[in-house]
Amino acid sequence: MLLQLSAAELAPLIQTRPGEDRTPLTQELVALYREAKGRRADESNIASWNNSIPVVVNALLECGLDAVEVQIEVDLPHTSSAVDLVLCGEHPGTGAASYLAIELKQVRRATVDPECPVAVDLGFGDKNKLHPVRQVQLYCDYMMRYLRPLRENEDQLAGLALLHNARDANVEALFDLPETDHGALYTLDDLDRFRRALTSRFARRSGARAAQALEDARKDPLRKVTELATDRPFLGGGLTLLDEQYIAFDRIMRHLEKTALGIEGGPKRVYILRGGPGSGKSAVALELQRQLGLKNQVAVLASGSRAYTQTLRELYVGRARHGEVARKRRAANTLYQYFNSFTKTPPDSIDVLICDEAHRVRYTSTDRWTPRELRDDDKPQVEELIRAAKVLVFLLDDHQSIRPDEVGTAAYLRTVAEQLGCTVDTTDLTATFRQGGSKRYQSWVQQLLGLGVSDPIGWKADGRMLLTVADSPEQVEQFVQERHLQNFDARITAGFCWPWSNPQEGRLVEDVRIGRWKHPWNVKPGHHVPGAPSASIWSTDKRGVNQVGCVYTAQTFEYDWNAVIIGPDLVFRDGKFVVDRSASRDPAFRGPVEDDVVERCIRNAYHVLLTRGIVGTLLYSPDPETQSALRRLVPGAIGLQNIPGAAPTLTAEGAPPSRPHTGKCAGSLDRVIAAARRASAPPRGVTKDMPPPARVTSCCLGASVAVPRLRLRGRRRVPVRLSLPPSHGAVRPRARPQAQRLGSACLGAQYPRARERAERRRARAGRDAPGVRAAAQQQTS
Repeated sequence: MLLQLSAAELAPLIQTRPGEDRTPLTQELVALYREAKGRRADESNIASWNNSIPVVVNALLECGLDAVEVQIEVDLPHTSSAVDLVLCGEHPGTGAASYLAIELKQVRRATVDPECPVAVDLGFGDKNKLHPVRQVQLYCDYMMRYLRPLRENEDQLAGLALLHNARDANVEALFDLPETDHGALYTLDDLDRFRRALTSRFARRSGARAAQALEDARKDPLRKVTELATDRPFLGGGLTLLDEQYIAFDRIMRHLEKTALGIEGGPKRVYILRGGPGSGKSAVALELQRQLGLKNQVAVLASGSRAYTQTLRELYVGRARHGEVARKRRAANTLYQYFNSFTKTPPDSIDVLICDEAHRVRYTSTDRWTPRELRDDDKPQVEELIRAAKVLVFLLDDHQSIRPDEVGTAAYLRTVAEQLGCTVDTTDLTATFRQGGSKRYQSWVQQLLGLGVSDPIGWKADGRMLLTVADSPEQVEQFVQERHLQNFDARITAGFCWPWSNPQEGRLVEDVRIGRWKHPWNVKPGHHVPGAPSASIWSTDKRGVNQVGCVYTAQTFEYDWNAVIIGPDLVFRDGKFVVDRSASRDPAFRGPVEDDVVERCIRNAYHVLLTRGIVGTLLYSPDPETQSALRRLVPGAIGLQNIPGAAPTLTAEGAPPSRPHTGKCAGSLDRVIAAARRASAPPRGVTKDMPPPARVTSCCLGASVAVPRLRLRGRRRVPVRLSLPPSHGAVRPRARPQAQRLGSACLGAQYPRARERAERRRARAGRDAPGVRAAAQQQTS
């Protein structure tokens, strides 16, 4: 959000001063936009601020609603999209909080695309835009999903599109789209109706409390792709697609409807959706498959990523009822496949083939498991995919192909499709649903890695994405473990610069070694290690925090905190990053692979690793010159945070502080358990049934914990296995010594002597911490 003021406070700011073209409000917003976004505001935004906002403010003042709060350029949570205005106040009838989302348009005329009624030409000469009514409807839907006060009462939020320069006759085609409470169309001819809408939504009372409630709710976490796949029926079903996402989705769906009715024939249609990391490609793929399934059409989702495909299969099977697992597994294997699964598929036997992660399409489907008699067939893999389905949808990022034989770029796919006589439709997805919706961070990463047109530049914080540099691998591990214990999804990833060994005697080998620090890679595909997740679910399983992930297991997925170790295969020399092929241990680069191909793959691999984070990213390089360059480019640092009653913890500059202990906090896990047992100790004797669990709250655990009572057999107490929340699945006896070394306040000792030793370790860790030691030395001097 750029600015929030009441209508009365905005009144003097919307008056143009003599000799100036812009209002004081516009001048202030231009400065705030440049500070927040790191670039100049475009002319369309400036025109809207200068000409459209005064229309709304004057309407509020004329209705006597001068205390209504006006929020300008309100960012949708975790995205790069923004609502032009959100009005906040109290409902005149109920007194409850009331909100109105408004999209402002400068258009005077508009026409609708005959092939896609939600794509409109607003007369500015650029590509079609999303219908303004549908745009505000989707924005309201998205806000309800991520802003808790709106979820509790859907009547609190309304939406409208205001075309204050247009007459009804000049935008008549726009009225064909059905209106709802979340989306209605108002023009210059409807300003009286617009004022009546304002008085029906707001009372003549202050809207500050409603505005603050909406702002506080923006802290809810982002729902990740795998969570969305698990919880499809969320708020009435489906995913919320915005802007270009929805236009592409609607265009595909309407084409399929016309094809099914025999209205549209002609050549085969191929759709290419191209977007950067976190642009919502997988959300489009999942929603497209869901909608087609509801229409009883066969929609197969294929990928070149084993981790992604296996995760979707497991999520699908995980929803099976008792006795249906085998049937669900067979269905999952049909719905979610790999790119090389269609070598023998009959032509046009699939209604729609959705190819997510299409940048991983290979030149051919031949691999080491291909029968000898078929290895001479050099048919392109993309040709097999196109022949297998009636309609193809490719979703890709041109900077995410990470193997030499991966050729999936938009240009290559278009060329092959057109050679096969297909009609190709390409859409660019420009929004950002990761990195806190920070487009600046995406651009910075591309410049850092040499994927853009300019050299690396220093990082300037934008309030959306936290970026910092660690001083050592030990600090990386400690920081990630502490974020994990604070309920964040946190992972360590690294470039493929160390060997990846098979497990030995049921244990992972600590292959990643930097000085005295050593850590294992995630489990190799095809292997199983007790206590560690398989490679396909490393990114989504809480136990993955204890291994270092590689690009092949991290690609497609996302997590809150992302720590990246930039290996010696990418070093900073002479003002830019250069690739050192000899330092890579990736087996894909063995043999006669050209240097420029290896360089492309390594740069793309780090592009993938650096764009997995949602809240923040932590960088470290073992190469001194590279580490020094990162320090120059990234001002963020890691500091030591001291909390009374707890051991010092590492905190990223600008990150929210760790949870301090409150008066009602039970403290560590063992104290929680002990308190629960004292509160619910059963009588002496033998009990056949387990009493209900006691619930004790611990702010440092981030939740209240249900602890089962003890089952008694005679005079001997037999402890029953604890049932902790899923978010604390990694808190187990084997993890305690390491967590104690990290100085965590959430894990204590179970027995008196062990507790004394743990307290001495924590005290020693506090004395030895750099900040504490420096303060002690200063006090002594």
